[in-house]
Amino acid sequence: MQKNINEILSIAQNNQKSAYQLIENLKIEKLWESIGCEINLVGSLKTGLLMKHLDIDFHVYSNELSIEKSFSVILELIKNPKVKKFSFKNLMHTEENCLEWHLFCCDEFDREWQIDIIHMLQKSKYYGYFENVADRILLMMNEQIKNIILKLKYETPEDIKIMGIEYYRAVLEFGINNYADFIDWHNKNKVDGILFWTP
Repeated sequence: MQKNINEILSIAQNNQKSAYQLIENLKIEKLWESIGCEINLVGSLKTGLLMKHLDIDFHVYSNELSIEKSFSVILELIKNPKVKKFSFKNLMHTEENCLEWHLFCCDEFDREWQIDIIHMLQKSKYYGYFENVADRILLMMNEQIKNIILKLKYETPEDIKIMGIEYYRAVLEFGINNYADFIDWHNKNKVDGILFWTP
């Protein structure tokens, strides 16, 4: 059954509310700041474009990259009963040079959320990049554009995985405004890995 834009906006607003409640409950920002890190919200929650895919993205920066210190924060986070499991990737010896954490948590409705935390050096070439992308999207977005993006996300079937940045590029750069055109554009513009695009 098709939903109108007001129903879609209501879903998005409720999901955003749940996301911020989860962040507050877990004390994510306070815990990272307690060990001297800078932590920034990025991605769809930052831009107000969180829809069906329940995920939260943080980038964490510090002067040194220590598995021990990074894990000390995760240890505190996983003590919270809302955190059901977590995973970790050590990418310190790759081009990304980061520690990648994924927490799987339950909100007040017992829905599972994925919280992605990328811990990297302040001198990383990625420092501030994705924050700037989010700021640029917010700068260029009006109510009509926001509604189009949220509707496209809502209409995307659960089994099709598409990065948020692909929606934003399709709408902001190419003027896509309906799902048929979007999926056609997406199929012709496949992306492997990270999409580096700034509006």
